[in-house]
Amino acid sequence: MSTDPWRVVFMGTPEFAVPCLERLLAGTDPVVGVFTQPDKPVGRGLKQTASPVKQVAMQRGIPVFQPLRLREAEAVTALRLLQPDLIVVVAYGQILSPEVLAMPAQGCLNIHASLLPRWRGAAPIQRALLAGDTLSGVTLMQMEAGLDTGPLLNQRHLPLTPDQTGGELHDQLAQEGATLLQESLPLLQAGTLRATPQAAEGVTYAAKITARDERIDWQQPAQQIRRQILALNPWPAAHTLLDGKPFKIFRCRLGTGTGQAGTLIARQADGLEVACGQDSLVLTEVQPAGKRRMAAADWLRGQAILPEGF
Repeated sequence: MSTDPWRVVFMGTPEFAVPCLERLLAGTDPVVGVFTQPDKPVGRGLKQTASPVKQVAMQRGIPVFQPLRLREAEAVTALRLLQPDLIVVVAYGQILSPEVLAMPAQGCLNIHASLLPRWRGAAPIQRALLAGDTLSGVTLMQMEAGLDTGPLLNQRHLPLTPDQTGGELHDQLAQEGATLLQESLPLLQAGTLRATPQAAEGVTYAAKITARDERIDWQQPAQQIRRQILALNPWPAAHTLLDGKPFKIFRCRLGTGTGQAGTLIARQADGLEVACGQDSLVLTEVQPAGKRRMAAADWLRGQAILPEGF
């Protein structure tokens, strides 16, 4: 294959995509343009804020494109003028049309935060933890029209620990994805990396996290609620209601008490023990409505009278 550098266009938006972009920028193949989602209002002041990927690209002087829809003729024309040999997509947030997928001579690659074909879709990190998976990882695949259905090029595996949060796994997989891309691109250019179709067995879908996923059902077993709390830490955070207001929970441990599901059964040194449908949980890090995130023990010290339950 040709040893000439490839002209690379990067498409990505959130913090997860930043390590991959930074690895590409440190390489020898020129990143000739970056596509990212339009600026969005953020915070109480709703200030228009650039995506993490845009901020990195601007700091490095890379041309940035922010089409509302990549399918628009103007966006497609701008992409074509960049003459990309390769498009790398990491959590971009838009679907690539067949026209865009066919544009670069070397195709379109995607870094996905799961071991495909397990957890295709929008929320693979949270869904893996919610399901109690013991293994995760990242996949480099060739993109096609289907949702995360393209042929596999390479993967990196990451064992999961029982106390892992969604935020911790996010950060680890972001770095694993960057390493995977850095390792795989030279192999692809040398013609030694072969794509293999995804297996038909073991396909699961990582549906987007909804409000229903965030609300704690105390009738569930303690182990399942614990997975929910860890998977949604730090965002969007699992919550219950206390005095009719959201009460977010970020960390917990398994308890030893029993009682009616949702009742507060004991004050522990490190938090508040709550009965579940099976067994109990000790809540160790919480955020009451209108307050900061804090150790549950600190919150308890300010509570002269505790409610009976959630």
